[in-house]
Amino acid sequence: MSLAPIALFVYNRPEHTKRTIDSLSNNDYAEQSELFVFCDGPKPNTNMDKIREVRSIVKQATGFKKVIVYEKENNVGLAKSIISGVTELVTKHGKIIVLEDDMITSKYFLTYLNHGLEYYENLNQVVSIHAYRLPFTAKTPETYFLRGADCWGWATWKRGWDLFEVDGQKLLDKLISEKLIYQFDMQGSYPYTQMLKDQIAGKNDSWAIRWYASTFLQNKLTLYPARSLVFNIGLDASGTHCEVTNEYDVDLSSIPIRIETIQIEENVYIRNLYRDYFRKLSQSDLRTRIFGRLKQLLERIKTRIWPDKSNLL
Repeated sequence: MSLAPIALFVYNRPEHTKRTIDSLSNNDYAEQSELFVFCDGPKPNTNMDKIREVRSIVKQATGFKKVIVYEKENNVGLAKSIISGVTELVTKHGKIIVLEDDMITSKYFLTYLNHGLEYYENLNQVVSIHAYRLPFTAKTPETYFLRGADCWGWATWKRGWDLFEVDGQKLLDKLISEKLIYQFDMQGSYPYTQMLKDQIAGKNDSWAIRWYASTFLQNKLTLYPARSLVFNIGLDASGTHCEVTNEYDVDLSSIPIRIETIQIEENVYIRNLYRDYFRKLSQSDLRTRIFGRLKQLLERIKTRIWPDKSNLL
């Protein structure tokens, strides 16, 4: 089996980067894999200390067949960095494994993705392999398919990445014309369409929403595991496009994922599990916002009824 090159995208989070590289280097197949690290450049008037520290960490990385580091002089942003880096590597090598600097992995992460790439290489309906699964409690098959593509520890082939459409407006127009908004939003449970609109308006610079939309519109499938092989440690307000939450925390799989023959179609049962999980999150967020507003209201009422008289003493 020929192993896919690994692309790692980093910027200015040294602690996250070190944990990501440490876990990746402990993977089966790491010593036989080439790691390509893309370091984004500094934004104007940015403190360079953390950027230099990140670059030092990746240059000293061991445990891989080879480590190749690319350093940008200027900041291009995560989206442009990923789009250009993935395009370059997948054009040269025909396939790729992609990680960002805040993803720690199970030791079976590379095993699963490489085996998946080999198993489904000639099945054009399958566009990518994904290593994360939402932390719902229901049992699932060892692997299954969902429509579209994902972004937390994934792999694809050149034929898959060739479907990527950079123009968000084209994607939105097609979703509307084909009446796919409800399905695209996971049956109305997650605001993917709003994320795409925000990308078009320049409110975010998400490559991932365009990757999902590009593949969803082509009715392509992504393979998912029964147990997560990736844990996103970046949902701590340290990165781009992330909020603080533990709702996506998972236990990394301590055993390999078996790649076996399954039907090449979306698993509707699991899509409904995803829908229900997202709806539960939305309800939880709503309760949190209501509680926060009630707390603010009570504080204002308290201040009016029992004003602070300390300044009268």
